Formats: sequence, C-alpha cells, structure tokens
Amino acid sequence: MNRTPTYRVASNPVSFQARELTVLFAGESQTRPQHRIGPKVVDYYLLHHVISGSGTFRTGEFEAKLTAGDSFLIQPGQLFHYLSDEEDPWRYRWVAFAGTQSESLLAEAGLGTERPIVHSGGNRSPGDRCRSIFEAFRERGSSASLTASGHLHLLFASLHEAASDGIASPIRPDSHSDELVRQAVGYLSTQYAEPITIEGMAEALGYNRAYLSRLFKHRTSLSPVTFLTKLRVDHGRRLLRERPELTIEQIASSVGIQDSLYFSKQFRRWYNQSPTDYRVAVGRSLKD
Repeated sequence: MNRTPTYRVASNPVSFQARELTVLFAGESQTRPQHRIGPKVVDYYLLHHVISGSGTFRTGEFEAKLTAGDSFLIQPGQLFHYLSDEEDPWRYRWVAFAGTQSESLLAEAGLGTERPIVHSGGNRSPGDRCRSIFEAFRERGSSASLTASGHLHLLFASLHEAASDGIASPIRPDSHSDELVRQAVGYLSTQYAEPITIEGMAEALGYNRAYLSRLFKHRTSLSPVTFLTKLRVDHGRRLLRERPELTIEQIASSVGIQDSLYFSKQFRRWYNQSPTDYRVAVGRSLKD
C-alpha cells in the first residue's frame, strides 16, 4: 500500500453566501505518521471519513481511536484535536460545510455533540460521496455548488443508514402500526394536489390496500379516502382566503379535484356553506 504523504483540497468555486446548506471545500489526504491537528477551533462543520489507517480523535470530553470506515464530526467553535497513528497513519477524506440546516441534517444522520462518530464498516458510500464533492469542485463547473450539496445530502443518508444499522430497537406491533399510518399521512399530505389513489399509496408503502385502510381508519377515525378529501378541501379553504384572484375551478384543480362541482359539494359537506359564500364572508370580515 502506498503511504506517501499527500494533501489535496478543492474549494467551492461559487462565492459563499449564508444559505440553508453550502459545502465550502473538500479534500483527501494520506497523513504522515503522528500527523497532528489542534487543539484548535474552526467556524464551520468539518466531517472526516477514514479510508484506511488509524488515529485518535478528541472533541470536548469525547475521545476514540478511529479506523477505516469511521467518520468523525468537528463542530463550529468546539475545541478538538486528532493524531494519526505512528505505524499505520490515517488516509481520509473530508468535507467542510455551513448553513442553517446543518445541525438538523447531522442529527438525522446520527451525528452530534453526544455522538460525533459513525462507523460504516465496509460501506464505501461515505468515502465515495466525499470524493464526488471533491471532484465536483475540482472540475469547477457552473453547477458545482449544487452538485456538492446533493452529494452531501446523500452522504448524510449513508451515515444515517450506518448509524441505524443494528441499533434500532425491534418495532412493537403498536409502534409499527403508528409508523405505517404516519407514513400514509405524510404521503397524502405532500401529494394531495396530485392525481393519487389509495391503491397507489398502498403499493408505494408496500401494503395491501384493505389492510392499510383498516389500520388507517382505526388510528385516525377516517378512511384514507375521507382523509384525503378533507385534506384537499382544507387546502382549498385556505386558498379561498389567501388567493381571491383564483376562481373556484382553479382552486379545485390546485388541490387535486378536477370537478369544481364535486369540490363545492365536499366543501359544503364539511363547512355547511358553499365556497363562494365562504369567500364572501371572509371578505366582509376583513372589511369590518
């Protein structure tokens, strides 16, 4: 194995602006024996993934010896240091990033102050994602920043899978049912404006429609069809208030109901008045 020390880094060619998530730079290195960084602080997130070798990482009160397959997180403003092994020095890749979504995305990936490392074993995906970010910046294309952000999201996903592997507690029957209903509610709530069907949802979630419908009604007191209809009507009601320039037909279509008469019928069913009467009443209340 070639252990000649190397250091390569590539920066985001797009000027940094405070956004939800921006990758700043990425790199890779074969470290020298006993290569030391810190103690120091940085003002961005810095995620390393170990390709080979070993070393020691410390941040706050946490300290661990890390080897191939381990990823470790350095947080902004947090004192850290690390030391590459004398006999088997680290080869690693790293990504630096910042933005308002960083903390929540890292938490989803299983990384944070309490758990600054993830072990992904033989899974090559984290290292490959780091490399893809580096290559995107090195090519300096006009879409490099967006490409890097996409690969960073996929890096978080691969770390989440590694962090969850083998440590998730067995799902009890009740909690399994709750999770399935939660997924169904999420499916309907995000796609209500599309021409979705309950059959399509059941297939997407991998369950029999009859079973899913019974479970959904048991947990929510509404059938999936009724829940979806009410969801569409509620969103239509909001548009009636907020978008007075839209016609009833346009609002019905915007919430996934192609027949405006059916929308009006369902609106009256749930709110005991027509969409037009509701809009007039809202307009009067705003004038008072």
